[in-house]
Amino acid sequence: MQKIIIYICSLLVLGSCAGGRNFDATAFSEVVYQPKYAEGFDIRYCESSGATLISVRNPWQGADGVEQRLLIDPRGVYRGLSQDGIQRIEREARRVICMSSSYVAMLSQMGCEQMLVGVSGADFISNEWVLSNRDKVGDVGYDGNTNYELLLSLEPDIVLLYGISASNNIENKLRELKIPYAYIGEYVESSPLGKAEWMVALGEIVGCRERAEEEFSKIEQKYSEVRSLIGERVGEKRPMVMLNTPYRDAWVIPAQKSYMVRLIEDAGGKTHTIDSQSNSSQPIDLEQALVYAHNSDLWLNVGACGSIEELVAQNPKFSDVEAVSKGEVYNNTKRATAGGGSDFWESGVVRPDIVLMDLCKIFHPELLPEYELYYYKQLK
Repeated sequence: MQKIIIYICSLLVLGSCAGGRNFDATAFSEVVYQPKYAEGFDIRYCESSGATLISVRNPWQGADGVEQRLLIDPRGVYRGLSQDGIQRIEREARRVICMSSSYVAMLSQMGCEQMLVGVSGADFISNEWVLSNRDKVGDVGYDGNTNYELLLSLEPDIVLLYGISASNNIENKLRELKIPYAYIGEYVESSPLGKAEWMVALGEIVGCRERAEEEFSKIEQKYSEVRSLIGERVGEKRPMVMLNTPYRDAWVIPAQKSYMVRLIEDAGGKTHTIDSQSNSSQPIDLEQALVYAHNSDLWLNVGACGSIEELVAQNPKFSDVEAVSKGEVYNNTKRATAGGGSDFWESGVVRPDIVLMDLCKIFHPELLPEYELYYYKQLK
């Protein structure tokens, strides 16, 4: 009888090891990192399993109640776990594919570019390390043209995804190929520092969280210093800023809680917004947009326009706008790639402190007399 009991217990232990323990999110009670600005993630630890859990909430626009989780499971406790919304890796990722250029910038800010083995749309990327190591970095494609054969051959530990208005369409194929993935949801953060703080989540994934925290702390400090300078010196003297240009007869205007609105306000300006408490932009008609433009001191982010002439060519009525006639038009394309990419939406996501200084220089040049624009240029 004793031998039978020992045999049964052995089978139970082996079965438990083979299938892994049941996942219980409440077991991850130790907070590893609680963001100060980002709303979409947190990092927790479970002492009994030795596993770390990165929880990502609502990582695309319109998501409600969506949660994606990544388990970092060095003891293999959760080996064999199969549950929707949960991905698992056994160690920190050393071979990473980034489906967004902003993730490349995060790795670069941490000094971890060498972990990058694949990107989506290499011609759109500004990062100098990627440009110098094109033979080491595979371009897996984008917009429904993903090269899965190449992706698989790169042997990634993880693929970093983004969603615009829904989950990424390569999710199912990655599950089929048994390649772990994780969402980095900086895209939907309205706080400039909140976007940059996602670097800490990526740092945890690649085993460089402490370095990521150090880098983020420097960025936060510089951003706060510039914002405080502006707040102390500007007062009520805040220029009105027009944003964007029309696309297919519609002009997209940001919501009150959007990223660009926050940056403009922190830089000592103000802008036209839609009456919404969300962070999603919405289109308005051309007539209303022209009214806004005529009531603005400055005009920013004018699409692909590289000159005043190109801007006016879109619509002759633009020549009557005061910001145009006075040459107060600036575009965030100073660091554009030959392929049409923009470093503003790459490293600028991670360096809101530099973006803030650019905007401060445009709005209140007397506050930063020696500073030269980094992402922006004045159109001639």
